[in-house]
Amino acid sequence: MDFSSKLLENAVNEMAQFPGIGKRTALRLVLHLLKQPKSHTQKLSESLQKMRDEIIFCKNCHNISDKEICEICSNLNRNKQLVCVVEDIRDVMAIENTSQYRGQYHVLGGKISPMDGIGPGELNISSLIDKVKSGVVKELVFALSSTMEGDTTNFFIFKQIEEFKITTTTIARGISVGDELEYADEVTLGRSIVNRIPFEASLKN
Repeated sequence: MDFSSKLLENAVNEMAQFPGIGKRTALRLVLHLLKQPKSHTQKLSESLQKMRDEIIFCKNCHNISDKEICEICSNLNRNKQLVCVVEDIRDVMAIENTSQYRGQYHVLGGKISPMDGIGPGELNISSLIDKVKSGVVKELVFALSSTMEGDTTNFFIFKQIEEFKITTTTIARGISVGDELEYADEVTLGRSIVNRIPFEASLKN
C-alpha cells in the first residue's frame, strides 16, 4: 500500500495494530478522522490517553475500574457470597448484559495455557483462593470458555478449594464447546447462568 504522506502511513500502521483491523480498514478510519473537526480528534486522543494513564484494576475482583474498588464490588445490592470466575473484562460485560446475575466477579486475567507459557502464577488465582479461605464466599461459578484451557483452569482451581465447604458450579452447556462467552447471545448466556450445574457433574460429561 503506497502512501503520499509519511504521517498518514504512520497513523495507518498504528491503527492496524488493533485486533481485527487490517491495513484497508485502518486507512478508512484514519481518513474518517481527517474529515472530522480537529476538536473531535483531540477529544479522542485525550480520552485514550486519560484511560491509559488513570484506569486501574479493582483490588477485590481485578476488574477494570476508575477506583480502588469497582462499582460492582461496592454495590451493596450485589451478593458477596456468590462469585463468578471469568477470564477477563469482556466476560464481565457479557454476563452483566444478561441482567441474570447479581453476585460479584473474580477476573483471572487469562487461562492456564502451558503452550503459551501461562501457568497458575501468571493469573489472579491466589487472591481467589484467599477469598474462599476467608469464608465469605459460599458459591463459586466457573464461567470460563468451554475450551481445553478453560476446563484445565476450572479443574485446577477446583482442586485448590476442594477441602473447603463451598459450592462450586459451572454455567450450563448452552454455550457450545470451544465458544468464548463474549460471542454468546444474551439469552443463551443468561440461561446458562441461571441453569448452572454442580461442577463435579460437569467432570462426568
